[in-house]
Amino acid sequence: MTSQELGTGRFLWHMVTFRPWIYIADNLLWTAVYCARLLPGLVAQQAFDALQRGTADPPTIAWISAAFVGTGIAGAVASTAGMTVDVFFRFSVSAVLQRNMLAEILRRPGARALDRSPGEALSVFRDDVEHAEDGSDWTVDMISLSVFAALAMAILVSVNATITIFVFVPLIAIIAVAQIVTRRLQQSRAASQIATSRVTGALGEIFGAVQAVQIARAEQGVVEHFRRLSDSRRKTVLRERAFSLLTGSVYWNTVYLGTGMILLLGARAMREGTFTVGDFALFVSYLGFVTEFSGFIGLFLTQYKQLGVSVGRMLALMRGGATNVPAAELVDNTPLDLTGPLPGERPAGATPPPRPTGEGARERARDRAVDKLQRLNAVGLSYHFGRGPNGAERGPGIENVSITLRRGTFTVVTGRVGAGKTTLLRILLGLLPR
Repeated sequence: MTSQELGTGRFLWHMVTFRPWIYIADNLLWTAVYCARLLPGLVAQQAFDALQRGTADPPTIAWISAAFVGTGIAGAVASTAGMTVDVFFRFSVSAVLQRNMLAEILRRPGARALDRSPGEALSVFRDDVEHAEDGSDWTVDMISLSVFAALAMAILVSVNATITIFVFVPLIAIIAVAQIVTRRLQQSRAASQIATSRVTGALGEIFGAVQAVQIARAEQGVVEHFRRLSDSRRKTVLRERAFSLLTGSVYWNTVYLGTGMILLLGARAMREGTFTVGDFALFVSYLGFVTEFSGFIGLFLTQYKQLGVSVGRMLALMRGGATNVPAAELVDNTPLDLTGPLPGERPAGATPPPRPTGEGARERARDRAVDKLQRLNAVGLSYHFGRGPNGAERGPGIENVSITLRRGTFTVVTGRVGAGKTTLLRILLGLLPR
């Protein structure tokens, strides 16, 4: 199963528009946080130029000091507010994904709710949802850093256009590398997630069958099996981590080479007199932030490529092998009811409705008594498990069963192992389709 029907871009669009006002507020606050970094550089430029000209009198020094303090306070306030709103956005993304997957699983018959072990399902609910949450949240940083980079570039171009070009040249190399390694990134991510799911699935099965393992004296075999799974997971995770570190090192070293070129060009321009000390201070103060933007683009592209794997795994868990579950169910705009009383719940302190009395109450009591199940009839009930991938029958199932169960009676169903006793009970309880 692939996630082509729900591409990564479309998935992110649904996530960021799930609660648009929270997302917009998050973007505005973090754009303010990043853009606040521009102010200290401009203040430093004015301060060093004033020192170079010899015009740094006490009022000028006081103004510069106040400007430094003010920009620091503004950045701290915006950062605190941004982190607060960001928590709500991240929680909304993970909550709606987990809620939609769980709702679709609970709609299926109980005996077919999961197409994998509970441990493997928990791995998807935890790891893949967390990866999707990170991918959605990083779009906020991407937009905010892009606005910051555009403003920083406009300021730097006004100072020295030639040197500014070398600030953004590394971006070309970073984007090119990210496109080249796309397939490898997706393969390593998929292998790592599958290996992790196998480990968590094995843990769930082992803990659920401790007594059977002890009776069969299979402790050593179980431990060896778990050790093999863990070793396989260790290798795949290390391989994924190594590949991510390799691409990250390419990104950052490309940025550092560009930084060195900028410093050399700046020193040369200062010697020629076309670059002031304040200009140099401005470039140096922006350099760290601009390189952070360049490196983050590479990391974001890596995250974007790997996100498609997590989307595919969430869809596969939600569908459980069925073909009639649309991909849109995963990103459905579902109310979460995070505040206030739960649906159908009476608020605390509310007066309960009055208990009915008289003839009306007796009539409703009789209606409730009529609603009780008095007899269960099953006529010609049949169920077949079908055939497996190799064409062999998975089990005989049951054929043409007729049974009547009356209220207040006790019925025993007996038969050989595999005769279909459990299958019959599951059908009567609605855990398997008739």
